[in-house]
Amino acid sequence: MSAASADRLARLLNLVPYLLARPGIAVAEAAADLGVTERQLREDLELLWVCGLPGYGPGDLIDMAFDGDTVTITYDAGMDRPLRLTPDEALALTVALRMLAETPGVAQRDAIERALAKIEHAAGDVPGPQVAVRLPGNEDRLDTIRGAVQRGRALGITYYARTRDETTERVVDPMRVLMVEGRGYLEAWCRRAGAVRLFRVDRIDAFAELDEPAAPPPQARPKDLGAGVFRPSPELPLITLRVGRHARWITEYYPVEAVRPGSGDEWIVELRVTDLSWGRRFVLGVGPGVTVLGPPELVASVREQAAEALAAYAAPNG
Repeated sequence: MSAASADRLARLLNLVPYLLARPGIAVAEAAADLGVTERQLREDLELLWVCGLPGYGPGDLIDMAFDGDTVTITYDAGMDRPLRLTPDEALALTVALRMLAETPGVAQRDAIERALAKIEHAAGDVPGPQVAVRLPGNEDRLDTIRGAVQRGRALGITYYARTRDETTERVVDPMRVLMVEGRGYLEAWCRRAGAVRLFRVDRIDAFAELDEPAAPPPQARPKDLGAGVFRPSPELPLITLRVGRHARWITEYYPVEAVRPGSGDEWIVELRVTDLSWGRRFVLGVGPGVTVLGPPELVASVREQAAEALAAYAAPNG
């Protein structure tokens, strides 16, 4: 069965109980609800008209009445219940709704919670082991931080900054909690940096709500994260790499500023990085498929750390 046929079959099986619950519904309204054109819906109804129970006589077929542009099912041939969700469908909906419920600022959260409860109840009747769905990061931590934001309290945090590979103690004035690309973030005014910073919740090693109000200064403004967390800008370091065929994937995974042909099948790639320490770890992590061409301090740093690693292999206990 083709994908189009399978989609139509699923739609037809759900169409009768949908119309039973809405006698006299306008065809245009039903088409909009079901995400199809009026023409497609009328073709579906014409097909349903010749479907029914074995025997397939006039008294066994699905019947309906048209009144102008409205339709009413008058005989359902036993098709009075919508299709049940498969376990995979129920799981996908549960994950999506949980993510939506965790997103700050979403309207009609009560409606989301009610829909989630209904789907989880329905999925609970499906035989087989139950699956616990948890969002990335620590839910309790995310809830506590969200509570601090709502109460307007400052936070003391211990944070691991992966770009610099260091752990620091900071006092921050929370502004909002948000989900970006499936991860929880705290956006806050960092008193240590004197600027707005994003802190990944799963990298906050410890935190404490302080007995003082959060007081972001007037210049603290939420960042536009529509294009993702990392936003290349001219003030960030620009690095130049010679990339072999098997490392070209970085041009699709990372935002690059320029790609031009090199010798043979190599590419010359330029991209911005948060700092050169992150650039060094990135280049060493990619391996021999990448060679650093600039800036000179990054070339020296990569060469030095690579030499130290090789020397460790040569040492007796290396």
